[in-house]
Amino acid sequence: MIFLDFEKPIADLYEELEKLKAVGEKQKIDISKPEAELNDKIAQLRKQIYENLTGWQKVQLSRHPDRPYSLFYIEHMCEDFVELHGDRNVRDDKAIIGGMATLEGQTVMFIGHQKGINTKMRQYRNFGMANPEGYRKAMRLMKLAEKFNIPIVTLIDTPGAYPGLEAEERGQAEAIARNLYEMTTLRVPVICVVIGEGASGGALGIGIGDRVFMLENTWYSVISPESCSSILWRSWDYKEVAAEALKLTAADNYRNKIIDGIVKEPLGGAHTDPEESARLLKKHLKKHLKELIPMDPDERIRLRIEKFDDMGVFDEVTPKGANA
Repeated sequence: MIFLDFEKPIADLYEELEKLKAVGEKQKIDISKPEAELNDKIAQLRKQIYENLTGWQKVQLSRHPDRPYSLFYIEHMCEDFVELHGDRNVRDDKAIIGGMATLEGQTVMFIGHQKGINTKMRQYRNFGMANPEGYRKAMRLMKLAEKFNIPIVTLIDTPGAYPGLEAEERGQAEAIARNLYEMTTLRVPVICVVIGEGASGGALGIGIGDRVFMLENTWYSVISPESCSSILWRSWDYKEVAAEALKLTAADNYRNKIIDGIVKEPLGGAHTDPEESARLLKKHLKKHLKELIPMDPDERIRLRIEKFDDMGVFDEVTPKGANA
């Protein structure tokens, strides 16, 4: 089990627990009572720590190496997943996966970022940073779903779109902009879920939907805390300050009406019980698909556009006594 720096008190208790188990096994004695007490302490401490996480700590959790990625959620929520490949133009971008699957009898087109579960796979998946062909593949699959009246679910988890020269040469900005434009008027239900990192246009490229949700310990922002810190202070040393200022947590985004809701995670984060996290997300998706599918497509599109149009709107108030 991998512990983050703020989880050190929990790690210390787990170490005690392992020592207790070793003593019990070696000396053949009953340790059930002290073991139960230690487990209670761990649960209480975990609850206390996770009720008071900072923005930066949520960012750390979203990047936990054991955190489940898109393919895990799809495979544990659905049946009959058939992955589809390629943008029919350049190549198949492994940073974005997509295909059809059955979710409790309902065919759904799933599209998501995939980071990779080990070093070799992370390189293969380009660490979840998509090239233009990845976003064009995503749009091809969305149009396919629209043709056959299949609802779409996108799973967002990326540190950003790939910033390499070759990506810019092949039209990275245009590919993302095209997706924003097209997703606005898709005639099928679209649900977007941030399951890890939601950074900048790389996340937004598959992030326009009728419902946008975030898992509890994820972040969604125009820029990462490290990049923000390096721009404003010419150093990564202020990343924690930047994380708070950016208001990037699920609670912050919900408060600011950027997202429509928060999906709970198991206590300690999705990585502590990935199967339970998949169950909770599945329940959430079923509920909202049931609401969206019967709606008139024109009405869905109207509400979708209004939702995004309303973001960032503010009223300017003139103080009493001030000249108009």
